[in-house]
Amino acid sequence: MTMGRRSLLAGGIALGAAARPALAQAWPSRPVRLIVPYPPGGASDITARLLAQELSTALGQSFVVENRGGAASIAGTQAVATAPADGYTLGVMDTAFVVNPALFGSRLPYDTRRDFTPVSLLVRAPLALVVPASSPWQTVAELIAEGRAKPGALTFASAGNGTAVHMAGEQFRQAAGFDYVHVPYRGGGPMITDLLAGRVQMAFGTVPAIAEHVRAGRLRALAVTGAERSPLLPDVPSMAQAGLPQVDAALVNILVGPAGLPEPIVERLAGAARAVVTSAAIRARLAELGFEPVGSTAVETRAGLDADIPRWERIVRDGGVTPD
Repeated sequence: MTMGRRSLLAGGIALGAAARPALAQAWPSRPVRLIVPYPPGGASDITARLLAQELSTALGQSFVVENRGGAASIAGTQAVATAPADGYTLGVMDTAFVVNPALFGSRLPYDTRRDFTPVSLLVRAPLALVVPASSPWQTVAELIAEGRAKPGALTFASAGNGTAVHMAGEQFRQAAGFDYVHVPYRGGGPMITDLLAGRVQMAFGTVPAIAEHVRAGRLRALAVTGAERSPLLPDVPSMAQAGLPQVDAALVNILVGPAGLPEPIVERLAGAARAVVTSAAIRARLAELGFEPVGSTAVETRAGLDADIPRWERIVRDGGVTPD
């Protein structure tokens, strides 16, 4: 290589390096859409609106939440996958993002690994196994004993096929070793209504959604998913404490963009998102809602998705779960 070519190459590298921070600083120069693949009012919507408000202040440009509900979150998720990779369309996804590849396979109109840029795992929230207050079961062990004594007799409600609460129930069924009748609803509200009325016998719910019912004595929480107790339900054991550590499903919210999102934008966005969810004021607000702040890096988020997608594929396959 001649000295002239070396100089040109070195100059090109220097220009590229200089352009990276310049690109990050120039973005955003206009409003940014945060697509939530659900109707307003749900957990993902709450997280997205908290994030949008704080990012608007931190980055000096409006972040606007756009709700695109329908089709088991697929419609809104596809809108992110097909958007230009310029940083002006992002998505706040939930557990269905990593479960749907197992449920729908080639029927998904996008590839979850290929068609998105993971930015940050924002928050996670444990789920609680609950039964009506009139139920005879006081512990997880008592419920399991009943289920094993009467296989296929108990009813398990969920907020819909493929939701985090459904997957928690499938983890529980496989770990506990008994079958039940799955009753899927169109959302968490109708599920809780029938559970309160005793029309179904057990369900998993997000801790924020059921904590008030538990404290009021309308529902009984037997355990929360994962290794730790929830601060909102400090008297309720974790699934690990109940002897089922593999029941660890959680509601998560993940910030993603379309594939090819420029790395400088990804790095700036991930850093800003982490600063938001770990700030004292937002941590306190998230704790009130039952969420645990995470704020992972883009690399950590990608590694988490690469681990979670095959994990849910095994659970769905072993349980014979279908999207219908």
